[in-house]
Amino acid sequence: MRKKALATMLVLSMAAVGLAGCGSSDTAATTQAPAATEAPATTQAPAADAGTEAAAPAADSGELIRVGIINNDPNESGYRTANDADLKAMFTKENGYDASFAYSLKNDEQITAAQKFIQDEVDYLLLSAADTSGWDSVLKDAQDAGIGVILFDRTIDASEDLYLASIVSDMNKEGDTAVKWLADQGLDDYNIIHIQGVMGSAAQQGRTGALDTKVAAEASWNLVTQQTAEWNSEKAQQIVQSVIDSGTKFNVIYAENDDMAKGAVAALDKANISHGVGKDVIVMGFDCNKWALQELLDQNWNYDGQCNPFQAAYIDEVIKKVESGEALGEKTIIMEEKGFDATTITAEDVEKYGI
Repeated sequence: MRKKALATMLVLSMAAVGLAGCGSSDTAATTQAPAATEAPATTQAPAADAGTEAAAPAADSGELIRVGIINNDPNESGYRTANDADLKAMFTKENGYDASFAYSLKNDEQITAAQKFIQDEVDYLLLSAADTSGWDSVLKDAQDAGIGVILFDRTIDASEDLYLASIVSDMNKEGDTAVKWLADQGLDDYNIIHIQGVMGSAAQQGRTGALDTKVAAEASWNLVTQQTAEWNSEKAQQIVQSVIDSGTKFNVIYAENDDMAKGAVAALDKANISHGVGKDVIVMGFDCNKWALQELLDQNWNYDGQCNPFQAAYIDEVIKKVESGEALGEKTIIMEEKGFDATTITAEDVEKYGI
């Protein structure tokens, strides 16, 4: 019965929305969700259009809703740890769910996990894809099996009719906000060490794309090096150390997450190169770990871009609507996010937005 209802909901949800371009969060018609970092993960408010509080999804039948959750490695970063903890706090038997988790930073391993969940006949497949491409066949198999797919954290390049909803950060906007902030610093020349995340991920593409566009447009913007550290602190330290050893001048580190920014700073400290507000090197990160925001407050770093990890309550709300036969009003929900400047951040910001 549930499988038939899900198939019907896929048709209804597509009829209810006419959204632009798939796989790119900056082109979709969206509803801005409230900033989930304003509340602890276990008390996260549902999406703004949720209406009244719904009962546990399977309360009427007594059956637990089976969900297969595919995520990136929870040890990848502080962001991912918080994201995984948020999901585990929500998708419990007490909340009406029977949840299974699979983790990988590799797309092929995630696809294998998805196929296993489909074979196991879960009711919903929740996906944070390692790569934006390669998902059409798996998602079509899920749809044919009557399994509802909900994307979280990251977009993918797939037809919108293959998934129920997408609850994501606008990675392109994150990159645009960071690059605009950097441009506003008014440096005579920008000699940038660009440390990228896992190549092909939505986060990497969005944060890289904005910088690449600016470098291509401005003669005074130069990439000293552009390499992936795959979200890893030690690899980032090695990249920066290599540039230092080469004697090449630089004045900006643009790291696509906080852990890589930390590794970069470790290399600067080892070489006695000053960094932060009014110092030799501007340091930029993403994710807003509490310790990273403290680095801004102490003016050791200059900028940190928020990436909101608390999506579980929004996913739960989508499932409740599907289970009750209610049409989904929005296909894509974009998490509200901002960027923080070391010269204006407050201790209250660190407590409120730090993860």
